[in-house]
Amino acid sequence: MLTIVLIDDDPISTFVTEKLISKNVSEPCKFFKYQSAKQALKEIYSIRPNYLFLDLNMPEMNGWDFLDSFNSSQNQAQIYILSSSVDDRDITKARTYSIVKDYLSKPLIKKYIKSIFS
Repeated sequence: MLTIVLIDDDPISTFVTEKLISKNVSEPCKFFKYQSAKQALKEIYSIRPNYLFLDLNMPEMNGWDFLDSFNSSQNQAQIYILSSSVDDRDITKARTYSIVKDYLSKPLIKKYIKSIFS
C-alpha cells in the first residue's frame, strides 16, 4: 500500500488531489492530510510516507519552512511541491532543494499522476 501525505491549508484542494490520485493509481493508497505543516512535521517520521505533496503558501509554517526543517535522512518520501504559485522565483527556489522531486502547479492533473506513480 502506498502512503501519501498531503500538506495544504486548503481542504478543497486536498480533497481534489486525493480523489485524482485514488482514481488514477492502481495500487491502494492511504492518505494523511494536514492543513498545518507544523503538525505534519511532528508526525511525518512515524508515518514514513512514500509520497508527500506540499503546498507553499500556508499560515504559521509555509512549505519552505517545512522543507528547511525536514530531515530527509529519517524519511525517504518523494516530495513534490504542489502550488498555485507560478512565480518563477518559487520554481527556481524549489530546484535548490535536492529532496524536492518536482514543482507541480495546482490542480494536479492526470499526466502528472501517471509520471509520478509509474
